[in-house]
Amino acid sequence: MTLTELKYIVAVAQYKHFGKAAKACFVSQPTLSLGIKKLEEELELSIFEREARNELRITEQGAQIIEQAQKVLDQASHLKTLAQAHQDPLAAPLRLGAIYTIAPYLLPELIPRLHKRAPQMQLRLEENFTAVLSEQLKQGKLDVILIALPFNEAGVMTQAVYDEPFEAVIPVSHHWQDRQQIKANELAQENLLLLGPGHCFRDQVLQACPDCSSSSNLQESLAGGSLETIRHMVASGTGITVLPSSSKQKATNNPLIKMIPFINPAPQRRVALAWRKGFTRPEAIEVLRQQILKCSLSGVNMLTEETTQTNKQRL
Repeated sequence: MTLTELKYIVAVAQYKHFGKAAKACFVSQPTLSLGIKKLEEELELSIFEREARNELRITEQGAQIIEQAQKVLDQASHLKTLAQAHQDPLAAPLRLGAIYTIAPYLLPELIPRLHKRAPQMQLRLEENFTAVLSEQLKQGKLDVILIALPFNEAGVMTQAVYDEPFEAVIPVSHHWQDRQQIKANELAQENLLLLGPGHCFRDQVLQACPDCSSSSNLQESLAGGSLETIRHMVASGTGITVLPSSSKQKATNNPLIKMIPFINPAPQRRVALAWRKGFTRPEAIEVLRQQILKCSLSGVNMLTEETTQTNKQRL
């Protein structure tokens, strides 16, 4: 077997389509199909099942082969790094993913800091759901992602970087306008605006106030993916919402809304970096972590080496 053949099966698993995989590998589809067939014959098993209407399915044995192939490709990349020891690990681009509710509040401060520390390390950014980022990470499409814990994936390492409390956001005309704190379960009594299903932030808010799940007052933003759009809806008087405290800087620029902390124990999330165990540039991850810790996010408690340890997931 060859690294090229392993690259072919990983690409097909990623794109779920032979034509798109061939295009991504810069080869013709017959060349890619022939390479995969040769590998399957050598291993004496089927990696993919070709079905009607050009659909394909990864076999159970194939899934294990593909997972191992990704590890081999990572290790091959590591060999190149070792052979070019003089090369600066901070000089290559870093493919960074972040969930929708982290990116707009962390990146504006993080990117200038990271650029100053590692000016040659360009960022290739992806904003998406946790599930999508997780798949892209495992497939090697992303190098590192920013997500909220818990996050348990085989072959992936995580390290927490900060704890972030949530705060209620209300229109200035709301009957809570003079309140200094509220209880999480009081949310169920109000016209609550939340992100749509699939957002982990929505799940975390509902965990903090279980009664909200069955409340007839619960509404979902028509925008679906944007906390900022929901914040503007609150300003218009449509209802109230919950935002991470890091959003306060943007919120304070809007005189039509007010953010109110929750009474302790306040609902919060723990934000972490996640990367493949075989990633060949740990220096880049460490520099990214260090620059995140230097960011000044409202209400956020940064976690240093002394307060958190790398969580090595079992392979």
